[in-house]
Amino acid sequence: MILEKILIEPVLSEKANLLREEGKYVFKVDPSATKAHIKEAVRRLFNVHPVSCTVMNMAGKPKRQRSRAGYTASWKKAIVRLPKDEKISLFEGV
Repeated sequence: MILEKILIEPVLSEKANLLREEGKYVFKVDPSATKAHIKEAVRRLFNVHPVSCTVMNMAGKPKRQRSRAGYTASWKKAIVRLPKDEKISLFEGV
């Protein structure tokens, strides 16, 4: 897989901000990516050494638009844990 296509975007939410304080970073990832692919992409793109990776499939939520019912798109989320002495500068605003 192409490394730039594995990590789609960082997840910026209150819960993700709290996890970042613990050294865990949250990303929206390609649905076909595995834990090994995600760890390798984070290692190469951000020059850090991931310790672990947790992956979740997020189901689409039901939404309505006027009289038409539907669902938002399903997506895959990865939480990558780094050692205490390492940070990703993209999130830190450096």
